[in-house]
Amino acid sequence: MNESKGKNRMKEIRIEKVTVNMGVGKSGEELEKAKEILEKITGSKAVKTVAKVKQPKWEIRPGLEIGVKVTLRKKKALEFLKKALSAKDNKLKEKQFDNNGNFGFGIGEYIDLPGVKYDPRLGIRGMDVLVTLERPGYRVKKRKIEKARIGKNHLISKTDAIDSVKKIFGVSIA
Repeated sequence: MNESKGKNRMKEIRIEKVTVNMGVGKSGEELEKAKEILEKITGSKAVKTVAKVKQPKWEIRPGLEIGVKVTLRKKKALEFLKKALSAKDNKLKEKQFDNNGNFGFGIGEYIDLPGVKYDPRLGIRGMDVLVTLERPGYRVKKRKIEKARIGKNHLISKTDAIDSVKKIFGVSIA
């Protein structure tokens, strides 16, 4: 009758979002190039990020636009993550996972992604890919009315995240 009788569907781990971030360090033409690169490789609109603290050595002040990011969800997130992991040869390190089940990695050059060609007008830039994992029921901590905490047994641990990423993407962990 029911093949998944022994499995608890509420314990399944899924991808909530993939955030692709490109830090430039200054505003102007370089920031616009980075924004164009991100929009080209993700197919989504990029947003500029602003500095929150003052760094006099780097001439950064609060409110200065210094980077761009794109947040991908659902199918777009899965497709981009598969491409990004193949750029890393489907290998991740255990230290790239945090204790809450999220993980991140960097890509040195955007042309490492499969199917992306070099554009001499834009130059070469690297990016960070950050992945947030969740289980069904995590909405209770984000909703407006009657927010609640996630129970200890329902939280995603580092080992849970590693096992699910191995299973979903076939990634090897070093």
